[in-house]
Amino acid sequence: MKVTLLGASGFIGRHLAAALSARGDGVAPASLRDIAAAVRACDGADAVVNLAGEEVAQRWTPEVKAHIFSSRVDAPRALIARLPALASPPKTYISASAIGYYGSSQDVAFNETSPPGHDFLAQVCVAWEAEAAKAAEVGARVTTIRTGLALGTDGGVLARLLPIFRVGAGGKVGDGRQWYSWIHIDDVVGIYLAALDGVSGTLNATAPNPVQNVDFTRALASVLKRPALIPVPEIALRLRFGEAAAFISQGQRVLPERTLASGYEFRFPTLDDALHNLLSDR
Repeated sequence: MKVTLLGASGFIGRHLAAALSARGDGVAPASLRDIAAAVRACDGADAVVNLAGEEVAQRWTPEVKAHIFSSRVDAPRALIARLPALASPPKTYISASAIGYYGSSQDVAFNETSPPGHDFLAQVCVAWEAEAAKAAEVGARVTTIRTGLALGTDGGVLARLLPIFRVGAGGKVGDGRQWYSWIHIDDVVGIYLAALDGVSGTLNATAPNPVQNVDFTRALASVLKRPALIPVPEIALRLRFGEAAAFISQGQRVLPERTLASGYEFRFPTLDDALHNLLSDR
């Protein structure tokens, strides 16, 4: 299989590219910053995987919000609009999305059929997925993957937390009740491979056992054998991230019901499994 991989240099992209190469698939990295080159890379590809997008975990100034939206909505729109003109357009289009689609709640559990939220990130995800769906109009099978907090030591939220927790300066965020819908990076990759191999529709890339922030904090501190006694007040997040602080401090409990129904078996279904795999002996 030849796969055009948009966003190949990112955290998930690096791991997916390695997994594809390991199983003998051809990987053609491309960037949506150069639409013409990306379109050429799609010609003759069996599948396109779009992981591209502006970093979300930063302060959301008006300019940053515009970049977040444009990179996930305008750029894919420009790419997909040109696919019908290709001599051999791709037959599969897989788009990243995020569990930010659901908005946030400490009380509601979300699955793939839950309606979208109303905040900025939810609006981005709705528009992002709507553009991906247009690939079906050119004959492509479409899968959308809503990813939670992907855990790995070389990127994502865990890589940001490790330096803090390793010196004993970690702690819960706010009251610690917000849900963390996490997933091991190997399972993110596994879900993308399943999508490439034929699973369509919307899939949640979250482990089946989400945890609250306070339990995430305790588990990480325990694996690292460090204390976790220094809480992060919500006001500190608001000062650092502004509007984006809600993305960090509120959370959501997301369950991968359709992913499990598709037959996918998680390698790391519990947080302890995932953290011990990633951090033991390191």
